[in-house]
Amino acid sequence: MSKSLCTFFMSITKNLLADFLETRSHSEEICAPLQTEDYVVQPIVDVSPPKWHLGHTTWFFEEFILAKFNDNYKRFHSEYDFVFNSYYESFGERVVRTDRGNLSRPTVEEVYEYRDYVTGHLQSFMEETDNPEVYDLIEIGIHHEKQHQELLLTDIKYILGNNPLLPKYNDTFNENPVTYGKTKYLKIEEGIYDIGYSGEGFCYDNEQNNHKVFLHSFHIADSLVTNREYLEFINAGGYNKPLLWHAEAWDWIGQNNIALPLYWFKVDSEYKQYTMQGLKELVLDAPLSHISYYEAFAFAQWKGQRLPTEFEWESAQHLFEWGSRWEWTESAYLPYPGYSKAPGALGEYNGKFMVNQKVLRGGSVATSKHHTRSTYRNFFHPTLRWQFNGFRLVKDK
Repeated sequence: MSKSLCTFFMSITKNLLADFLETRSHSEEICAPLQTEDYVVQPIVDVSPPKWHLGHTTWFFEEFILAKFNDNYKRFHSEYDFVFNSYYESFGERVVRTDRGNLSRPTVEEVYEYRDYVTGHLQSFMEETDNPEVYDLIEIGIHHEKQHQELLLTDIKYILGNNPLLPKYNDTFNENPVTYGKTKYLKIEEGIYDIGYSGEGFCYDNEQNNHKVFLHSFHIADSLVTNREYLEFINAGGYNKPLLWHAEAWDWIGQNNIALPLYWFKVDSEYKQYTMQGLKELVLDAPLSHISYYEAFAFAQWKGQRLPTEFEWESAQHLFEWGSRWEWTESAYLPYPGYSKAPGALGEYNGKFMVNQKVLRGGSVATSKHHTRSTYRNFFHPTLRWQFNGFRLVKDK
């Protein structure tokens, strides 16, 4: 290997190793306020125990990199590939998602030992390999763990927020940034716009390929819908007006007795919200959060407006601030023109979920740093509310 090429690989390794170690450390910092009992709870199928997140993100590095590329690597435990696989069918059997909360073993201590073991072995392997495929997989693994860092925070909030004691997570997590001022609607002219990722850095395969779309002119709000605005919808009887709701949504609110956003409580005629700092008075001028697509759609109908498509959002995002809430769009989660899944197990990462889901754009107060961009496509079923989901409105005239 030439001296210049050797220097190039050393530079990549140094930067990637720093990102890797920071990411591994941050996951554990997120869990630092927890008690041992908090690590195992799984209130609903969509929420995974914190212990499982810590193990699964470790399994990803072990399974996709160390076990495949390092001939000298010995697995930490022969059954952890079964315990910590999530949805990768090509890797074989795994613990059913609903049963993750039944895993009293491995213990929390053993999971942290597993993390230390894999982190140490991967650090050593990174310092001796010059395989570009390994570098690419490590980068994917870093962003995969950053995704789970957000899930850790939102799952922890759900675990604690569904405890009758409503315990706080800590005193420093500020989830309700307040923005004052009257909402302005920004006009976007009719035309052809570039959509999708086209840069040199990391992106997911669902952000490709860059392509053009034609958009009619529209006006998009420069700010998110606030708690104050949504409270007006509630007080106007919005949850009791079937003409505002999709048929499935009307069934959903009836079957689940939905009458408030998730984590809202009415206490002695006053509205309160469970936050990571415990039960607090509702901050009226904070952006609405923990809202389903169904609720966002109904509110837009009530206002005589609509949600933006993901293409409208991306074409206008440079004109407003975003990042405190994942923003529901009117777009179904579908592949872009020319999309092709990655070969092997990584092909299961995004493509197989492109059905029955809505796209969200932006990011949230729980999103890890360096893990969002204007082309990022998040996606969830329209009923789900445990993420920091909000929305902004669009007028056609």
